Amino acid sequence: MAETFSLELGGKTISFETGRMAKQTNGSIFAQCGETVVLVTSVITGKPREGLDFFPLLVDYEERYYSAGKIPGGFIKREGRPSESAILSARVIDRSIRSLFPEHMRNDVHVVSTVLSVDQVIAPNILAINAASAALAISDIPWNGPIGAVKIGYSDGKFVVNPTEQELSNSQLDLIVAGHRGGITMVEAGASEVSEELLIDALELAQGEINKIVDFILNMAERIGRKKIELREPTRIDEIDDWVRSELSGEIYSAIQIHGKADRAAALSNISQRAVDRFAESFPDSKSYISGLIDDLTKKGVRKLILDEKRRADGRGMDELRPITCEVGVLPRTHGSALFTRGETQSLAVTTLGMVGTDDQMLDGLKWDEPAKRFILHYNFPPYSVGEVRPMRGPGRREIGHGALAERALRGMIPAEEEFPYVVRVVSDILESNGSSSMASVCSSSLSMMDAGVPVKKPVAGVAMGLIADDGRVGILTDIQGLEDHYGDMDFKVTGTRDGVTALQMDNKAGGITRGILEQALGQARRGRLQILDKMDTAISAARPEISPNAPRILTLSIDTEKIRDVIGPGGKTIRSIVAQTGAKIDVGDDGKVYISAMESYAAESAQKIIIDLTREVKAGEMFVGRVTRLINFGAFVEILPGKEGLLHVSEISSHHIPKIDDAFGVGDEVLVVVKEIDDMNRINLSRKRAIEQSSSTETDAALVSQLTTERARDERYSTLPKGDSSARRDRDFRTGGDRDRGDRPRGPYRPDNRRRDGK
Repeated sequence: MAETFSLELGGKTISFETGRMAKQTNGSIFAQCGETVVLVTSVITGKPREGLDFFPLLVDYEERYYSAGKIPGGFIKREGRPSESAILSARVIDRSIRSLFPEHMRNDVHVVSTVLSVDQVIAPNILAINAASAALAISDIPWNGPIGAVKIGYSDGKFVVNPTEQELSNSQLDLIVAGHRGGITMVEAGASEVSEELLIDALELAQGEINKIVDFILNMAERIGRKKIELREPTRIDEIDDWVRSELSGEIYSAIQIHGKADRAAALSNISQRAVDRFAESFPDSKSYISGLIDDLTKKGVRKLILDEKRRADGRGMDELRPITCEVGVLPRTHGSALFTRGETQSLAVTTLGMVGTDDQMLDGLKWDEPAKRFILHYNFPPYSVGEVRPMRGPGRREIGHGALAERALRGMIPAEEEFPYVVRVVSDILESNGSSSMASVCSSSLSMMDAGVPVKKPVAGVAMGLIADDGRVGILTDIQGLEDHYGDMDFKVTGTRDGVTALQMDNKAGGITRGILEQALGQARRGRLQILDKMDTAISAARPEISPNAPRILTLSIDTEKIRDVIGPGGKTIRSIVAQTGAKIDVGDDGKVYISAMESYAAESAQKIIIDLTREVKAGEMFVGRVTRLINFGAFVEILPGKEGLLHVSEISSHHIPKIDDAFGVGDEVLVVVKEIDDMNRINLSRKRAIEQSSSTETDAALVSQLTTERARDERYSTLPKGDSSARRDRDFRTGGDRDRGDRPRGPYRPDNRRRDGK
């Protein structure tokens, strides 16, 4: 039987319905807020997977285009692989719920969030996290939830709970927080250089709202929840446990303190192999069990070293950074490049500049007004970076997530399109990895963009922090490595400038985190970030004054939207002609914004001049070097701008007598003219002789000065032309039928009295 539960949160009503849809799942929720609707289902397999050393949780976030009244693009016209926003939404749900499943659980669990309706006001991702929590809470799947999730915005000095899309567009903070009554499990944030104190206030506000959601879901679970499946506890092999703990614990503790990652891993592997060999006959299938036992002792050793001895595996202090080196300009032909190395983590970032409208990324999502991206950051994590061998396919969810975090950290520092009309793409290739490669990507990308000449507002750095807590003891670690990340209770990544935080990501497996711990951790992170920025400044402290000589030159101009058709031409003929003539790339926006790109400045400037000439209005008194396009008896038509012609009457050619127009010009000749007038029919009348009279030696336009010399030489030639008999020419014109070029009918013999034939 269907049941519906409702909750008021942030001035909006959220309703959860169950029992009407997807009834063969272990738990399903039809969630709605406004006109945004998601269906979240949870399913578990009946048997655990043998031999796994991790919990096989799969979270999918399915965006249906019909939810926004859209039809997918392309030939197939159906949803394909998940969009980047869908992958990031799935990761947020996964990170929110994963830590609350039993550690020994090896049954496959599949959580699917399907977006069924989007009203363009309420974002579906927060609704999906809460619906996933409810679906698991009312199901029979073992899970130590529920959790709640909220989004916090900040604008005009006030926090906003679950802001709408419109409110979020003006917010200095975009913070997603998920957690339970015991504390926060997941944080994802982008910010405009906000203070650490403001972030802590926002997290405390979020925790209060989360508690309301948790109570609401607990009430649902009490009323309609199913009894949880009982999982079989892992079997303990006392003989192996006792021998490993007594014989190998000391060796494991010593191996943990080996500084090098590879040497430490080799030592632990040898210890594990000794145990496997020891029990090969008595327990031949115990390899995975022994591996898990060694891993458990390693975890305890790492935590003991930090909490009891205040030392770390590589010998550093709790707030000490690993050695850092920064290099820029490491690749000769790229637009910008940087190599950032911190300990055993290394990122090579390469910046490429492109053209708006051509190289920006079009997003095909559920938003109707999805803007194109002109800043793109891609992160690659090849297997060799950790000394592994595996097939290299497309980017996985982890790579997309890390790239999105680095992109969010830097996005606010990218100059506006009006100031820097380029598309900026940065690729971070991880060459080595031992913890916090995403933060290395932030640093290397910031350096790379400055090397390319991108006028970033400020350099940005990032640092990964860790926390280990046990029995009231807390250890906060700066710049964690892989070992500390894996065995710690919390890791959080903080990026920012010297003036504030630009992004934050946190995953917490521990219980509640007090305000004091957060203040200490964020303060320690700020000190680490400033040290990294100091190191980055030694390589490059601000953007280079000029963009790379290998980058295209981009010019922009705005034209009247009514003139767009003049630039495009019939069937694109005009714009193709400009491209062929100059070699520049041209993109014309619907708003009249024109982007011109070329590898050489002169090519871009030539195309710009042609477009300006095509679209500007001619004014009386303007001077041009035109080209003769047609000759007629009484003058010549001269093209003064692309597609714009004016009449140069024979009487306006020179102060000297011109017997025939053919004596003055040929088609294709260049001629200096001034616009004499534009009549009421928008016809342009030109004068050459006025242009010569008005020109002077003070003229600054080199083309006009050069043409003026040519015109004065022409006038010398015109002065030698025979004057002829004007009356004879006039009589000839009448006898031959007038103006032949016009094709007039013969008008008969010349009659001086101009009387009609009938005498009237």
